[in-house]
Amino acid sequence: MIQVSTQPYRLPLKHVFTIARGSTTVRDTLIVSLSADGQTGYGEATSNSYYKATIPELVADIQRVTPLLEAFDTAAPDELVGQLIPQLAEQLVGKPFALCALDMALHDLWGKLRGQPVWRLWGLNPANAPTSNYTIGIDTIPKMVEKAQEVADWPLLKIKLGTKEDLAIVRELRQHTEAIFRVDANCGWTAEQTIEFAPELKDLGVEFIEQPLPAEDRDGARKVFEQCALPVIADESCIGEDDVARCEGHFHGINIKLVKCGGLAPARRMVQTARRLGLKVMAGCMTESTVGISALGQLAPLLDFVDMDGAALLADDLADGVKVVSGRAQYPDRPGSGIEMDEHASALAAN
Repeated sequence: MIQVSTQPYRLPLKHVFTIARGSTTVRDTLIVSLSADGQTGYGEATSNSYYKATIPELVADIQRVTPLLEAFDTAAPDELVGQLIPQLAEQLVGKPFALCALDMALHDLWGKLRGQPVWRLWGLNPANAPTSNYTIGIDTIPKMVEKAQEVADWPLLKIKLGTKEDLAIVRELRQHTEAIFRVDANCGWTAEQTIEFAPELKDLGVEFIEQPLPAEDRDGARKVFEQCALPVIADESCIGEDDVARCEGHFHGINIKLVKCGGLAPARRMVQTARRLGLKVMAGCMTESTVGISALGQLAPLLDFVDMDGAALLADDLADGVKVVSGRAQYPDRPGSGIEMDEHASALAAN
């Protein structure tokens, strides 16, 4: 029998975080705890207005499948991921955020019951995890420079764009740092703008462009793919498993978000499909706690690029686990995803 509990939290951010779609100073998130045989696994899903994911809906979705969890026999821990996660996926079609939180918690519980880190059970080496970028949200140019200077020890910066001053932002930032840049327009550009901006962005040390166009602009995406001076990575155009094949011939790579695809199990399948199609593979995060980042850290050794700075953007965290310091992931010597809730987490609970 698996005991299920959920707890919403409000995570304060270090800075106002702005992208092309809006701004926030706090992130609402839900932590799911699954306990069995003296061990507890933790998972997380944040609220997200763009994907219409709210905390009450997440709680309701998890309550709907709680009887399935409570009735499951944990005598064979491998069945938690081999049988229970597929069963939950059948019950939570169209509910990837809730499925993700449960998938993360089950992987963490699986590893804890087996007494091994998830990455080791998968046969991976955390030393192969790529360096993470740190994200600089949209702000005034002086404020963006200030944010970049606060993380001068990070060798990779992802710059959120989608303003009337996009090139000016990147030009000014380049005067203050030698970090490699990635830019993310969050659907804020046209194909013509992307093609026009790319040569100068490349000269300014930009590695790739993430999701410049709205997801529905497939003709524009193909045009950019064929004419852009920089590689283009799909984000909003690659939500779930079925989207990976559609990115072939439209993007050079994909960015997998665990909450969007439903967790670690589908994410691993997306990696396999992308590799088969010759696409580069990135995985990213929302602005989330170390619970979500620790789950992502288990997947990181499979990736070309990773964006796992979510917890680094917070003014206060609620767990210990995989930490990203100066862009490099530090893995705790603990089983599962390495997650332990902090004693002061209750102070962030949303009651």
